[in-house]
Amino acid sequence: MATNAEQPFKISVPDADIELLRKKLELVRFPDEVENAGWDYGVPLADIKRLVAHWKDTFDWRKSEAEINQLPMFTRDIDIDGFGPLNIHYIHQKSEVENAIPLLFVHGWPGDFLEVRKMLPMLTAKSVDHPSFHVVALSLPGFGFSEAPKKRGFSGRQYAEVFNKLMLSLGYNEYAYQGGDWGHVLGLYAVDYYGKKHIKAWHTNMPAFRRPTLFTHPLLFLSMLTLPFRPSEKAALQRTMNWRQTGSGYFHEQATKPQTLGYSLADSPVGLLAWIYEKLVGWSDDYPWTDDEVLEWISIYWFSRAGPAAAGRIYYEMNNGGTGNAFEGAKWTSVPMGVSYFPGEVVRLPRSWSYTIGNVVFESEHDKGGHFAAFEQPEKLAGDLRKMFGKGGPAYGVVTGKSGYDA
Repeated sequence: MATNAEQPFKISVPDADIELLRKKLELVRFPDEVENAGWDYGVPLADIKRLVAHWKDTFDWRKSEAEINQLPMFTRDIDIDGFGPLNIHYIHQKSEVENAIPLLFVHGWPGDFLEVRKMLPMLTAKSVDHPSFHVVALSLPGFGFSEAPKKRGFSGRQYAEVFNKLMLSLGYNEYAYQGGDWGHVLGLYAVDYYGKKHIKAWHTNMPAFRRPTLFTHPLLFLSMLTLPFRPSEKAALQRTMNWRQTGSGYFHEQATKPQTLGYSLADSPVGLLAWIYEKLVGWSDDYPWTDDEVLEWISIYWFSRAGPAAAGRIYYEMNNGGTGNAFEGAKWTSVPMGVSYFPGEVVRLPRSWSYTIGNVVFESEHDKGGHFAAFEQPEKLAGDLRKMFGKGGPAYGVVTGKSGYDA
């Protein structure tokens, strides 16, 4: 029976599932590799062999599980119009500051709820010098330990409904929002449907949107024709174009035939490892990944509630099976918006284009960091949120009665 009551949650992977994983790793059949392939053809064979050996023989999932279980995690049924109840998993880390700002953190693919972990002590810290936050970080439906939708058509509006109903169920009638990757895209919908009344301000570290056109943004479009981009913007735009040409195959596969790919991801832990590890390395800004970090990340997908294939369906639903565009239903809103720019982000567009997304009131440019900003550069991202919502910041006091400081 569906219940809206909050339930404490601990990860407890059955021993049989861990043993099955180990058996599958023992039976792996590796592909061959051409000489001097490097990363040009995908993940190097030597990397995968090393990670598989560590996963099979020495990686301690139970240690990771125990550490993750130190986080305040819960589940709750959220009833979604037309889809019925979904059991949603989330972290709810409260600050001791009574007037802390409620903040919803939303991850993307191939991320998960743990991307917020390094920022939690920073965001919830009490200080007279910066605001404090009550942080909620959910597993998106179909990711991590949240239930996956069973019906077709679960898209932008439904994700936004999950977010808002979760925050309302926690007593947060007004709140702030932060997201990158799908967290950014879904934020566009959440702010459109629930902005002003509930979402009082939001922040993104991947400000992607539709390209400005003569009809949508005539002045900006004309300026693009007459004024050259800055060298840094030209370089960033070229990086984005290179990614579209040589690094976006995963997108098209997941947006068109996620079920076909899903058989391999659900059955082969080595296939899942390679599929995601490529993105962890390629999309980060020379982050020094440890093997334990990588394998904990992949294990969250392998042991996920709905299985590794479910997460990819967001691409299909949000892009209408490859015939649409995830941004089609999104539009500009006047809700205050902050942007952090990281040089290693794979989607880097000219800064002026950010103003086509929303009411930009805060911008911050960093010299280090990539797609997984919360994980790679937690101090920088948390610092930007403090500046945006702190005293003297453009979003200070936007949440009624929740300044982020003690009274």
